[in-house]
Amino acid sequence: MLPYTAYLRVYQPIDAFPPRDRRYWEVYASSPGRPRRINALAAEHEESLNRLLTTPPSAAPEEESRDAYLRRVDERLYVCPWQTRLRSWRAFAEFSGSMPTALCEVFVPEPEAERAEEGYRKWRDSGGTLRPGILSSNWTIPVPWFVPFEGQERCLVLSANSTRTLLYLTRTSLAKRRLEHTAAVLREHIGEHAVSASTEHLVDWLSLTAHPESLLELDYGGLPHLLSDDHLSEDRSVAEVAGAVEALAKGDGKRVLELRERLTRRWRSVRALQHAN
Repeated sequence: MLPYTAYLRVYQPIDAFPPRDRRYWEVYASSPGRPRRINALAAEHEESLNRLLTTPPSAAPEEESRDAYLRRVDERLYVCPWQTRLRSWRAFAEFSGSMPTALCEVFVPEPEAERAEEGYRKWRDSGGTLRPGILSSNWTIPVPWFVPFEGQERCLVLSANSTRTLLYLTRTSLAKRRLEHTAAVLREHIGEHAVSASTEHLVDWLSLTAHPESLLELDYGGLPHLLSDDHLSEDRSVAEVAGAVEALAKGDGKRVLELRERLTRRWRSVRALQHAN
């Protein structure tokens, strides 16, 4: 996991877990030693960095993480397990599959790569879950990730430390309804091809992963540390995407293009920072 990464997280209600896991998370939630929500992302990054700085570097931890992001809404506990090992396995499989073996070995020695691949294979063969409750995106946020939310669900904290945050939180039931509405508008006014594969993947992920009463969170993660207070304050990407969808439904093509250009310009400038000195 990289520091300039954004996240989409599903928080499952505590009663959605099997009894054994439920008891564990209830005890965990009251533990004074667990990473607090406001610093949990920094703690997760530090853990990953320490693993990569070992000699040889570790592509995935030996055991699955027993930490989680927690939220309480209306006195109900919601849990999003880190699933660090599963996410690391999946990330390494994607990484190693995208480049020649010789180049991959420059970053991860062959014995460690084989260990990670064997661990992941055994996990799959055992019937272990293959769907993490957290998606990540480096240096940008895919446009479909903005669709499940509304502007009033925005939370912005401008600070100079690890609490610097821009995120959105909604109920998954609302998120799925908004995704379905957007897909319907795109199909009606543009055509079937207008519904991107990433949008379909997001719909499938929520359908297969999220409990009907779960929460969905879009966390800008490490990106706010790259961006100025003014940039973050002016970032209304969620509202702009929603506005573009409604403008399309009303046949207001001029407004659609205006909002699309604004969104494209903003995120082009963020992606350009990846290659800046």
